[in-house]
Amino acid sequence: MQLAVFVFNINQPTRDRMKKEKLTIEYPLNNASEAILWKMIGTPLGLAEWFSDVVTVEGDEFTFSWEGHEQVARLKQLKEGKLICFQWEDDKDTDAYFQLEIVSLDLSGHIELIVTDYATPGEIEDTILLWNKQIENLCRIGGM
Repeated sequence: MQLAVFVFNINQPTRDRMKKEKLTIEYPLNNASEAILWKMIGTPLGLAEWFSDVVTVEGDEFTFSWEGHEQVARLKQLKEGKLICFQWEDDKDTDAYFQLEIVSLDLSGHIELIVTDYATPGEIEDTILLWNKQIENLCRIGGM
C-alpha cells in the first residue's frame, strides 16, 4: 500500500500546550467497497471493530475505549457515506481534530481513505505509525 503524507504547520498556540501540526495521510484502498468502508468508519459498531475496543455514544459524544483507557471525542461533522470528523475532549478550544474521509477517484474508480489529524512536532512520526497500524487493521477486518 502506497501512502502520501502531508504535514502542515498551523503555528497556533494552544494555551499551555505545544503547538500541533495538521497532517493528512492518504491511503489508497483500491479493492474497497464504499458502502463497507463507510460502515467501518461511520458507525460506532464499525469503529469498534478496528479503531478501538469499545465505542459508546451519547448524543454527539463518542467514548472510545482501549484496554481500560477511555478517551472522549465530540462528533464535529458527518456527511453520510463520505466523511466523519471528531475532536478529542483534550483538544477542545483548539483547531485540532481528526477526520476520516472516503474519496472516490472518478477516472479509475479507485477509493482512497484520507485521514486528517493533528500532532505535536515530536509526535508526528508516532501518529503516522499509529494510523498506518489502524488502517492495516481496518483493511484486514474489512477484507480490503
